[in-house]
Amino acid sequence: MTLRNIAILFSLLVLASCKTTDKVTYFQDITETGHGTLMNDSYNYETKIVPDDDLSILVSSIDPASVAVFNLPVVSVQPSEETTIKSTAAIQTYLVNREGNIEFPVLGRLHVAGLTCDQLAELLKDKISAYAKSPIVSVKIQNFKVSVLGEVNEPGTKTVASERLTVLEAIGAAGDLTIHGERNNVLVIRDVNGKKEFQRLDLTSSDLFASPYYYLQQNDVVYVEPNKARKGNSKYSQSAQFNISLASTIVSAVSVIASLTIALLVK
Repeated sequence: MTLRNIAILFSLLVLASCKTTDKVTYFQDITETGHGTLMNDSYNYETKIVPDDDLSILVSSIDPASVAVFNLPVVSVQPSEETTIKSTAAIQTYLVNREGNIEFPVLGRLHVAGLTCDQLAELLKDKISAYAKSPIVSVKIQNFKVSVLGEVNEPGTKTVASERLTVLEAIGAAGDLTIHGERNNVLVIRDVNGKKEFQRLDLTSSDLFASPYYYLQQNDVVYVEPNKARKGNSKYSQSAQFNISLASTIVSAVSVIASLTIALLVK
């Protein structure tokens, strides 16, 4: 490793260690003391049902027998890792097909894509009322998930129980950003009617709370880009690895030649 490469590595380490708070602090425009209101929570975060959603739909009534036909039977599930005979009860779900439909008992095919869970519950309640008195319907998306990638401590796909998920909560579930994460340029990618849309968010500004991307939708992807120091260090590491590999190859070749030379001289 040359003196020039050592100097470059030292400079990168110094830059990383001297990273100022204006690069890592969230919501820098919020005063350190006192209190206030950031924004009116006027955005509708209710998630709309999309194809490939798994829906649990439960129908109840003062007369359970009258709505029994509208509920899928409970099944027994045995975890694959279990070696003993042990099972747990699980509610079957409705998979929304690519056209946005489900097949519902008695009512048949229903188009549910584009509806919220509350809207679908009201639709089912109206239709089931023709068969049962005062039905109560609850609908929930069982596979609500987002992916958090890049410069976070625990990247991966996160499945959550709630349909109200903010970008901050998703980042928190991923163990927060690393010191190398670019906080003012977080990318959110969203599938809207078969097209990929994206928005860049600045976590250092309270304007984040006013963004329509503050509340995440199912299957959103959150990507945290590495900062310049991380990118520079990555390039250096690849160069250093190549140099070490090359040096190792040369040393091995010289060693082989030396061994052959010694063997010939001995003879």
